Amino acid sequence: MPDIPLEIFQSLLFFIPAFIANPGAVITGGHFPVDFGKKFVDGKRIFGDGKTWSGFFGGVASGVIFGLIIYAILVVLNLHIGNFSSTVTGAVEVLVTMSAGSLLGDMAGSFIKRRIGIERGGKGSLLDQWPFVLMAFLLLFIFERHFFMIYYGDIVGLITILVITPPLHRAVNIIGYRMNKKDVPW
Repeated sequence: MPDIPLEIFQSLLFFIPAFIANPGAVITGGHFPVDFGKKFVDGKRIFGDGKTWSGFFGGVASGVIFGLIIYAILVVLNLHIGNFSSTVTGAVEVLVTMSAGSLLGDMAGSFIKRRIGIERGGKGSLLDQWPFVLMAFLLLFIFERHFFMIYYGDIVGLITILVITPPLHRAVNIIGYRMNKKDVPW
C-alpha cells in the first residue's frame, strides 16, 4: 500500500531545487540578456531584459547548491532514497537537469507571453507558474528518467507539485517584491 504522505513529502523535498532556481535567477540576474536584445519575427523581443545569462547560470547554481544541501542532509541521516542520494555525481546530474529545466521553462513562458502581448512583469497566471515545472519534469523524464519515475512517475508526485506551485509561486513573488527584487508582486 502506498505511503501517500511520504510520497507528497518526497515530491516536494526533491523539487526544491527547481523551485529555488527561479528566485536564484532573479537575485543573480541583470547582466547579458539571453536573447542578446534581438527581436523575433513578430518584431517583439524574444524574451526581454528579464532573462539574462547571469540569471540563468546563477539560478542553476542556486538550485544545485540547495539540492546539494538536501543531499548532504540525506547522507548525514543515512537516508539513501532513489538515485538522488546514491552518489554526488548522480545528485549533481539530477540537480543541473532540474534547475536548468526550470529556467528553460520560465523562458518558454516568457516567450509565449511576449508573443501574446504580455510585457515583462505583466500577469501571465499559469504562464508564470507551470511552464517551469513542466519543463523541469520533461528534462528529468528525458535525461534522469529513473529519478523522475521514482518521485514523479505516479499521479501523487505530479499532482502535489502542480497544486502547490501556484500558491508557492505567488508567495515567493510577494517576498521578492518586498525585498525590492521584483517590480510587481506577481
